[in-house]
Amino acid sequence: MTTISRRDASAAAAGAAFLIVKPHQVRGSQANSALTIGLIGCGGRGMHDSGIAAKNEFARIAVICDIYDDKLAAAREKYSGAKEYKNYKDVLSSNVDAVLIATPAFLHPEHFEAAVQARKHIFMEKPAGVDAKGCRRIVEAAKKADKTKRITVDYQQRYGKDYQTAYGVLKSGELGAVKMIRAAWLGGPPPTRSGHPQSEEKIRNWYFYRETSGDIIVEQDCHNLDVVNWFMGGHPSKATGYGGRAMRTIGDVLDNLSVTYVYDSGVVFSYSAHQFGRQTYQDISETFICEKGWINTSRRGVSIMRADGKEQRIETKHDITQDSVNQFIDGCRNGKLENAAFHAAESTLIAILGREAIYTGKEATWDKVSKA
Repeated sequence: MTTISRRDASAAAAGAAFLIVKPHQVRGSQANSALTIGLIGCGGRGMHDSGIAAKNEFARIAVICDIYDDKLAAAREKYSGAKEYKNYKDVLSSNVDAVLIATPAFLHPEHFEAAVQARKHIFMEKPAGVDAKGCRRIVEAAKKADKTKRITVDYQQRYGKDYQTAYGVLKSGELGAVKMIRAAWLGGPPPTRSGHPQSEEKIRNWYFYRETSGDIIVEQDCHNLDVVNWFMGGHPSKATGYGGRAMRTIGDVLDNLSVTYVYDSGVVFSYSAHQFGRQTYQDISETFICEKGWINTSRRGVSIMRADGKEQRIETKHDITQDSVNQFIDGCRNGKLENAAFHAAESTLIAILGREAIYTGKEATWDKVSKA
């Protein structure tokens, strides 16, 4: 049985660096023309990501795909002239250069594997999957990917320039070693859908069901966990945690949780999340407490405290998804390639590790959970 090993983790680190391929090697002379993109999944996130791509002068949404007529109608209105399909396989057999996969999380392994086989550039929403088996499927497919294709998974922080600045400071060593980590996603819930037949409930509201989303720690909180995985250069070895449903009435996912992760080095990472609503206390950030200072990162900006006691603040004034989408388009066209599937699978597994600790009420270990 294939597992996410330390070798795969090393591959993930290598994949974070761009591989430069000569532009003429990129399919369809993309360096000299617009990148054609097929959108698979016309829900909220798919329309958001594709909307950013559509504003890029070097990209065009050429194909749209969804299983529901109302979603296709909304996409048709936005992307006039795009070809339409209800089966994602038709998108993959078309002549688009790239695909944007924004389907429910439980479908990501299947859709990713098929996109790799179709030799497309791939931009996929997170997480990699909803269980360890799905993550392994992602990794195995990624190993077989065409090396002239770019594979990006939308862990946006990795592409945000302010996050990259913070990462550079941490890795420079000027703050010393990381001694403790805390992170949180304390915010509001996603919108619920209504007016559909009961037979469509677990797809229309897929976020609120464990089998389709993996629970909130996997579908949403994986963003924080990916930042920590990136900055630390690897995964924790064990976790304990608790969670519950204090206010939620739909589905079966949690609405609050707390997990303590521990690394082999002894570093403790304390994580908490809730989806109580925007009227309650909010904090969506990551904090790295070091020997000679600290770094706090968030989508709003970065704060860095150095040994001299002076705090540096950097404000982020845009949606960092713009960074990930636009870098994807530029990379596909100009041969700045990456295979982000490896670190995406590892970060997703960190979320699954925490989830299993919560569900069982017992300490969960990386070795056991990654092989489940």
